[in-house]
Amino acid sequence: MPRRKTPPAEINLSDPQYYFNRETSWLEFNNRVLHEAFDPRTPLLERLKFLAIFSSNLDEYFMVRVAALKQQVEANVTKLSADGRTAQNQLSLISQRLRPMVAKQHQHFEAALRPQLSAHGVHLLDYIDLDQEQRTYLQHYFQEQIFPVLTPLAIDPSHPFPYISNLSLNLAVVIQDPEQHKELFARVKVPNSLPRFIPLPEELRRQKKGVQAIWTGVPLEQAIAHNLTTLFPGMDIQEYHPFRVTRDNDLTLEEDEAEDLLLAIEQELRKRRMGGSIVRLEVHASMPENIRATLLEEMDLTPEDIYEVPGLLCLRDVMSFMELPLPDLKDPPCVSSVPPVLRRDRDSATNKVDVAGDLFAILRKQDVMVHHPYHSFSRTVQRFIMESANDPDVLAIKMTMYRTSGDSPILNALIEAAENGKQVAVLMEIKARFDEENNIIWARRLENSGVHVVYGLVGLKTHTKVVLVVRREEGRIRRYVHIGTGNYNSKTARLYTDIGLLSSREDLGADLTDLFNYLTGYSRQKGYRKLLVAPVSLRDRMTTLIKREAEHARQGQHARIVAKMNALIDPLIIIELYRASQAGVQVDLIVRGMCCLRPGVPGVSDKIRVISIVGRFLEHSRIFYFHNAGHEEIFIGSADWMQRNLDRRVEAVVPIEDPAIALDLQEILGIMLADNRQAWDLQSDGRYVQRHPTNDSPEQSSQKILMEMV
Repeated sequence: MPRRKTPPAEINLSDPQYYFNRETSWLEFNNRVLHEAFDPRTPLLERLKFLAIFSSNLDEYFMVRVAALKQQVEANVTKLSADGRTAQNQLSLISQRLRPMVAKQHQHFEAALRPQLSAHGVHLLDYIDLDQEQRTYLQHYFQEQIFPVLTPLAIDPSHPFPYISNLSLNLAVVIQDPEQHKELFARVKVPNSLPRFIPLPEELRRQKKGVQAIWTGVPLEQAIAHNLTTLFPGMDIQEYHPFRVTRDNDLTLEEDEAEDLLLAIEQELRKRRMGGSIVRLEVHASMPENIRATLLEEMDLTPEDIYEVPGLLCLRDVMSFMELPLPDLKDPPCVSSVPPVLRRDRDSATNKVDVAGDLFAILRKQDVMVHHPYHSFSRTVQRFIMESANDPDVLAIKMTMYRTSGDSPILNALIEAAENGKQVAVLMEIKARFDEENNIIWARRLENSGVHVVYGLVGLKTHTKVVLVVRREEGRIRRYVHIGTGNYNSKTARLYTDIGLLSSREDLGADLTDLFNYLTGYSRQKGYRKLLVAPVSLRDRMTTLIKREAEHARQGQHARIVAKMNALIDPLIIIELYRASQAGVQVDLIVRGMCCLRPGVPGVSDKIRVISIVGRFLEHSRIFYFHNAGHEEIFIGSADWMQRNLDRRVEAVVPIEDPAIALDLQEILGIMLADNRQAWDLQSDGRYVQRHPTNDSPEQSSQKILMEMV
C-alpha cells in the first residue's frame, strides 16, 4: 500500500521569530526620517527640517518608550515582547541601533549641511570664528539680553547638585579659585526663553565668496560660555562642557481613584514640569571622563545612559531656520483646493476658487470626501463647523477633540454657538499625551461659555474624530456628520495627510447620536448600524473581514487586502494576516511607522508586502480595503491596528458606501503603492530599502501626484 503523506506541521504563528521588535521598528521609522536630511533631492532647508524632526522624535521616544522600559526593568517585569525580548534586552537593542544613527546625524550636520547653508548665505558660526567687531557686539548683547536671565549654580558641600529640568541645555563649568587654589564646579542653564541662535545685525554679516549673507549668528550657549567671567568674577574659568538631560515625562494617573479627572490631570502636569527620573544624558564628545563621572554619580545614571554628541546638542532647534526668507531652499507651497462638488466659479478678483454656497444642501444630495492637505481644511471641515455654529436652524453641535491648536477657530466658533443658545457638547480628551495642558485650557474656556464639556471615559482615551450637527429643516430633524482620520487642528491639517467624510446619511447620524450618548452619559451600547467602534466592535469586525478574504482565497476566488495606517503592532491582527497570506490572499500594507509584521517569510507571509512612505507630509490617514469577491468594501477611520486603538481607546471607523468616493480611495491607495520616490519596502530581515525611479519606471511621488490632482 502507498504510504500516506504526512501533513505539514502547523506553524506556530505566535513564534517570536515572526515578529519585529516594536521599539527598533520605531527607530527604523525615525531613520527613514533622517534619510530625508541626507537625500540631495530634498531642498536644503527641508533637509534641515527633517534633521530637527529626527531629534524631536527621539526626545519623545526617550521620555515615553525608553522611560517605560526602564520602569519595567526596575519593577522586575518578566513579560516578554512579541519578539521574545525582556525589557533589558530591548534597552540594549535600542542603544546598539541608535548610537550610530545619532553619530551619523551630527556628522552630517557638521560636515554637509552647515557648509551648504553657508554657501547659500546662512552662516551658523562658532564663537571662536568671529572677528573682533562681531565679538564686541555679542559682548554687549550678552550684558544687555542674556546676563540678567542667567543663574549660575555652585556645586559644593553647601550647594547640593541642582535639579536639571527636562530637555534643558546646560553648561558644566570648572572654575579655579586663585586665592584658595581650589577647583570648583558649577552649572549654568542655557535659558530656553531666549533664541537658541543669536543673529548678528546686517552690518556685521560677512559676505563670503560673493554670496550675500542672509543670516549670520552663533549658538546661544557659546555666547554664554565665552562670557563666563562675567558670571564668575574673580575666578579663573578652566573649562566648560555642554550637556542635556531627558526625563521620564509620561503621565501616570490612577483614574479609578480620581474624583475629579481634570484636577487629577492638572496635578500630574505639575509633577511633569518637575519631571521624572532621568533616562538620557547627552554630552559633547569633548567632555572629559572626570566630569562625566560627576554627572553620572549626581544623576544616578550609568555609562549606558550617556549619548555622546560630536557637535551641537539639541539639533531640534535648527527648525527655526525654516523661517528664513529663502523659498528656493524649501518645498514649493502646497496650494490646497476644495472638492469639485463644493466648488463654484473662480473669483476674478482674487483668482481663487470659492466654495459653493449651501453646504447643507450639497450634503443632503451626496456624501463628500475631503483629503487634507490637498483639500483645504479651513474651507471644508472648519467651514462645516463654523457655519453650523452660526446657522439659526442648527440646534446642537457635538464633537470630539483630541488635539487642537492654541488659537483654534473651531473651538472659538463652538463658544460663539453656545453663547447663541445652541446645545454644544465637546468631549475634550485631556489625556492626549503632551497636549494635556492645552486641552485643559480650552476645556475651562468652553465650560465658562456654556459648552457641555466631558473629559473622556475612565480607562479609555477618546481618539475618534467625529462631529455631529443637528439641524431643524421643514419641521423635521436632520443630522449631518463629519468622520475623519485626523485631528481638528488647522495647523497640522497643512502638514498631515488625513481623510474625512461629510455626510447626512441617517444611519451615520443615528450611530453618532448613540456614540455621543455613550461618551457623555450612561450607556452600554453594544452595536452600531454602520460604524465600527472600539472597543465595542472594531476588533471583531476587522478580524472577520480579514478571515472572509482568507475564505474567499481558499475557495479559489481572487482575494485582496490593502490597508494604510500609522502603525501595525497588534499580534492578533498580525496572526490573522499571516493566515490570510497562507490561504493565498494578496496583502498590501502601507504602514508609515512601526510594523511588527515580518513580510516575505516562506509559508507564513509570502503574499504580504509592506511599504512605508516618508515625505514632506506626515502620512496620517487610515484606509482599509477588502476585495470581498468583487463586492468591495472600504473604510476610513481614526484607528491603527494596535492594541491600544482596538482595546483601550474609543475609535470610529466608517464604511464608504458612495461608489465614487470608494473609487477615489482605491485610486489613492493605488498611487501610494506605485510610489517610487518616497516609498520604502520592508524586507523580511527588518531592513527598509528605498525605491528609486529607473529608465523603465519614471519618478512617481504619491504626494506630488495627489497635489497635482486637486
